[in-house]
Amino acid sequence: EVQLVESGGGLVQPGGSTRLSCAASGLTFRTYAMSWVRQAPGKGREWVSGISSGGAGTSYADSVKSRFTISRDNAKSTLYLQMNSLKPEATAVYYCANSFSGSNGDRGQGTQVTVSS
Repeated sequence: EVQLVESGGGLVQPGGSTRLSCAASGLTFRTYAMSWVRQAPGKGREWVSGISSGGAGTSYADSVKSRFTISRDNAKSTLYLQMNSLKPEATAVYYCANSFSGSNGDRGQGTQVTVSS
């Protein structure tokens, strides 16, 4: 059974930083492209970033480019999202997914990120 468990969310002040983690099990992690998607209150799901299986290829939504960094540690079967210069509109539940687009495959239960003073 595939399990994706996100952690690292919480309350962050505007302009602050936080790092999300996604621990994967039940799959050969190093063979999967991965992604982060988010869903803000009252809105649809939004793709945030994707990374290739080996980690060399990354892509970002325009709304987060230059502020967020996706990375992975295949030895630890863990995906990361470093989030800097956070804005209130980044408030959402963040999910990791085992596909580059985040629109298919498995997703975790999500972790809440709230950006507020």
